[in-house]
Amino acid sequence: MKNILYVEDDVEIGQIVNEDLEQRGYKVRWLTSGNRVGEVIGEADIVILDVMLPGLDGFTVGQRIKRNHPDIPILMLSARTSVEDKLEGLQFADDYVTKPFHPEELAARIEVLLRRHRRAVPDAIQIGHLTIHMVENRIVSSDGNEILLTAKQHQIFMYLVRHPNQILTKEQLYEGVWEEPYMDGDKTLMVHIRHLREKIEIDPSTPTIIETIRGIGYRVKQ
Repeated sequence: MKNILYVEDDVEIGQIVNEDLEQRGYKVRWLTSGNRVGEVIGEADIVILDVMLPGLDGFTVGQRIKRNHPDIPILMLSARTSVEDKLEGLQFADDYVTKPFHPEELAARIEVLLRRHRRAVPDAIQIGHLTIHMVENRIVSSDGNEILLTAKQHQIFMYLVRHPNQILTKEQLYEGVWEEPYMDGDKTLMVHIRHLREKIEIDPSTPTIIETIRGIGYRVKQ
């Protein structure tokens, strides 16, 4: 079953689309704004994103998704039909559908994008003494015990795991997880990393899973 993250603030349209997609066998997570996208994006196989949203508009939300999760296809939905709007959306989105649209057309475009972006998700990833079960969202240490993280700790760790061997700046990591601008000098990320290491490292004072790159940020080596 494929997971669709659907972001649409129009309740009437949202209910119609949500019901139709579920009848077609998709698992749909429907949000009415982009505020919680960062919390659930890791579950998505595809994103359907309206342009006109309360708070951050769909263009801004979509750009953040594509920057942090380039392998997840994005389909924009919009009543804005100008060429300029379409070109702006297609700078990051994989398709752009204007309202009104027929459910059959939407379903066909979703299928095309899913075939084009079919991802091979490993069942498990081994990093040091940890086994990360990607599908089940579980982390197990070499002694067989499951490591339980808070929601934010899990988001930080999985963000690093999805970018293996890549040095991520504090700004990249903070903005990718919190989806807010990073303020220079903010210690929030550092505190969360410290508590995360206390749970996943054999010796938190000498970390081997989350590596600190002095003056830049962090990296998980795989």
